[in-house]
Amino acid sequence: MMLSTPPDVPATIPHWIDGRAHPGAAARTGDVTNPATGRVTGQVVFADADDIAAAVASAKAASETWAATSVSARTQVVFRFRELLNERKEELAAIITAEHGKVHSDAVGEVSRGQEVVEFACGIPHLLKGSNSPQVSTGVDVHSIRQPLGVVGVISPFNFPAMVPMWFFPIAIAAGNAVVLKPSEKDPSASIWMARLWQEAGLPDGVFTVLQGDKVAVDGLLDHPDVASISFVGSTPIAEYVYERASRAGKRVQALGGAKNHMVVLPDADLDLAADAAVSAGYGSAGERCMAISVVVAVGGVGDALVERIAERTATLRIGDGTRGTDMGPLVTSAHRDKVASYVDAGEAAGATVVVDGRKVDADGEQDGFWLGPTLFDHVEPSMSVYTDEIFGPVLCVVRAETYAEALDLVNANRYGNGTAIFTSNGGAARAFEQDVQVGMIGVNVPIPVPMAYYSFGGWKSSLFGDTHAHGVEGVHFFTRGKVVTTRWPDPGTVGGLELAFPKNH
Repeated sequence: MMLSTPPDVPATIPHWIDGRAHPGAAARTGDVTNPATGRVTGQVVFADADDIAAAVASAKAASETWAATSVSARTQVVFRFRELLNERKEELAAIITAEHGKVHSDAVGEVSRGQEVVEFACGIPHLLKGSNSPQVSTGVDVHSIRQPLGVVGVISPFNFPAMVPMWFFPIAIAAGNAVVLKPSEKDPSASIWMARLWQEAGLPDGVFTVLQGDKVAVDGLLDHPDVASISFVGSTPIAEYVYERASRAGKRVQALGGAKNHMVVLPDADLDLAADAAVSAGYGSAGERCMAISVVVAVGGVGDALVERIAERTATLRIGDGTRGTDMGPLVTSAHRDKVASYVDAGEAAGATVVVDGRKVDADGEQDGFWLGPTLFDHVEPSMSVYTDEIFGPVLCVVRAETYAEALDLVNANRYGNGTAIFTSNGGAARAFEQDVQVGMIGVNVPIPVPMAYYSFGGWKSSLFGDTHAHGVEGVHFFTRGKVVTTRWPDPGTVGGLELAFPKNH
């Protein structure tokens, strides 16, 4: 089905500072392209030192008033944002498809999953309430409170230009912080669209700021003394860099890194269900997901039958422009497409069997689009680069394992620990996998185990730098600081006295 033409991308994509579009110095800019056509559709401005200073100064001034605003008033603004987003999600999805390339249905799904966090943030009064313990000692009461941090920075990746920012900013704003968002320069227009929606919802100017740019903008946020925390999602090398640099600057940091997600298929699994899941989780959004399944571990002789089923399903996928009702769109840039294709070349050269070759794709789209079709490798060895590296593209590898224990060891030996799945009809095997696998998010007959917003998202090992996961209760704690208050109100006529010993309960 043909969809309506996406909104025009402005010739220049600006910052959003102090409640209005801000052109910045514009000495440096970057191309924004439509991946389905290969054409440049806009120029995004890159921040310089003055832009960074202006963005943070505006956010700092706004944060003080916003933190003093009642939690009920803040929640009403978040709820209005939720209502507006729900009414116009198709609009935002069209922008995502035009700049990222993912098919429209996937873009709508992205917005919907982000909206779940907005809805979770509408319940912030319950999550911010403290505790109270009267009479912990004679005449002494204790209570706790949570307060916002001030200005918080969010640095988001290209693959989810709406959902990933929404993992963070609804909770941060509802908790009383001001947010400075640095979106990816590859698909920056969604951030400006959301900024305008916040303004329409009644958010005071300066509470939500968009700072466009590249590494200069990132480093500016990492180093700025008035930015209290950094939330980052991206590749592991950059996540590690962000964590180390921001931590040295005294900030709280949650830096979510890369992944190499395994799907273990046991001999008792429903192979048709497993094949459907492998194709959906491996090739959705052209594999540009940190939760994509990139390795299928076929256990105990099911490999041939499973590979045959995956190949059959892969052959039915329609590749092309995401506005044309296709199943999978292009990759985000030509450089990224070429990088992923180089991994396909390397896997073939290393001896893996190319079952489906995405380099030979007949796409329903313009010739200059950044096309690479789904690729399926069989007989992949753990030493091959297609196995060891996070490719971030539509490349699915099948590895053979003789036993469950061998498959478990393979998953646990991997440097990443973001997501994993097991497909089985054996409850005991599933329970053992839950307990023994060293991964943060686990699916049982579910290939992409992204938790609901009221749980927290994040992995283990080199998939997370910092101790706090995104959204859920951990997200609320990340964007607030706790205080514990001990109070004594002496009775009238009580006589005090000196007591130099350490206070004790009595």
